[in-house]
Formats: sequence, structure tokens, C-alpha cells
Amino acid sequence: MSLFKRLFGGSAAPAVVPSEEYNGYTITPEPIREGGKFRLAAKIEKEIDGELKVHQLIRADMLESENVARTEGAAKARVVIDQQGDSIFR
Repeated sequence: MSLFKRLFGGSAAPAVVPSEEYNGYTITPEPIREGGKFRLAAKIEKEIDGELKVHQLIRADMLESENVARTEGAAKARVVIDQQGDSIFR
């Protein structure tokens, strides 16, 4: 990125966030930048009876690294799926 884009806010393409399949669910880590930290967040999706259901998981946890926030977001989503199953969509 050039010096001028960094100084004057040139538009950069958003980072591609890899999704993962887990027990029939799709987990997409989506850390939320707040100041210099990242809030732990992930999207959990599953098709049920032909309809795509989506749950936004947002936690209070703030982490220093975006990569760590992605890893932890996916891990937390797996725990929520194991504990609550399809009831997260209600």
C-alpha cells in the first residue's frame, strides 16, 4: 500500500475470512475491530428444512490480534454448537 493511501485512507479490500464446516454447521469467524483490539465474533449457519438459519455470536472478549480473535471465535462457536445445537436459531 502506498504512503498516500495509508495517510489518506485509501480503500483496501476486506480480508477473506475462511469458513469451516463443523457437525453440519458453517462457522465464519468475524472479529469486530474496536479501537486497537478485536471483539470475538463469528457467524454460525445451518440449512434447516430448506431454509438457511444464521446466528451472530458476539462475545465481550477483546483480543489484541485479529488472527487470535478468528481462531478463538471459531473455537467458541464450536462450543456453542456442542452445548446448544439448533436451539441457537430460536
